[in-house]
Amino acid sequence: MILWQFIKNRLKKLFYTAYQKRLEKAASNWYVPYHIGIILDGNRRYAKANGFSNIIQGHYDGATKLEEFLHWCDELGVKIVSIWIFSLDNFKREKTEVTGIMDVIEQKMTELVTIEGLHKNQIKVRPMGKIELLPPRLQAAIRAAEEATKHYDKFILNVAVAYGGREEIVEAFRSHLKSELKEGKTTDQIVEELSVDKITPHLYTSDQPDPDLIIRTSGEIRLGGFLLWQSAYSEYYFCDTYWPAFRKIDLLRAIRDYSQRQRRFGR
Repeated sequence: MILWQFIKNRLKKLFYTAYQKRLEKAASNWYVPYHIGIILDGNRRYAKANGFSNIIQGHYDGATKLEEFLHWCDELGVKIVSIWIFSLDNFKREKTEVTGIMDVIEQKMTELVTIEGLHKNQIKVRPMGKIELLPPRLQAAIRAAEEATKHYDKFILNVAVAYGGREEIVEAFRSHLKSELKEGKTTDQIVEELSVDKITPHLYTSDQPDPDLIIRTSGEIRLGGFLLWQSAYSEYYFCDTYWPAFRKIDLLRAIRDYSQRQRRFGR
């Protein structure tokens, strides 16, 4: 029985290796998205499925997966990646889990600055969300990563922590109103001149193109509020794999699917 399981696993590994190489070869003819957004979902279910006594291990493995994922994106020619790792609603979880997640994010953000590939590939880290709600040490780690990479422009990594899509839009409107009032405009003038182009510069992703493709892992088929404004014309891909178990094959499948679609942008 053990021998049969070994043979089965070996054959499976060989099959996936060959399949991945075939996809990689085909990728040269695909239309690769410039900006990918990804909702990193399924860390807790991954931990339970693997029998971990502490679900935080699932979050840790998920955070570790990110470096590998960014390497794949760089290989394929993706230029911007936006990841959602902690929502405002996640604060409602058990206190011990929230604290554990904060510790994992802090550790990984600190490690991020020292990863050779971050600087070699000139990855700019841009935080998105209500960073002020996070523990002081995590805030400092995020700001340190932002400061250390602020001059890079080859690759952008948007990190959504304490993020909510509705809250981002509210903040953008609030920022727009403040700037208009500062210029001495009346309420009537502000209302009359209000447009999409007036709000866009106040979003977290200002000066960046909207995401072409948004991926959600773990089999959940919903947005959850990620990049609500920016995703009006984005293509979506829902993957059954839990985020910590996400493979290059999963990314290649998503991009292959994206490449085969006809984007109409509402036309």
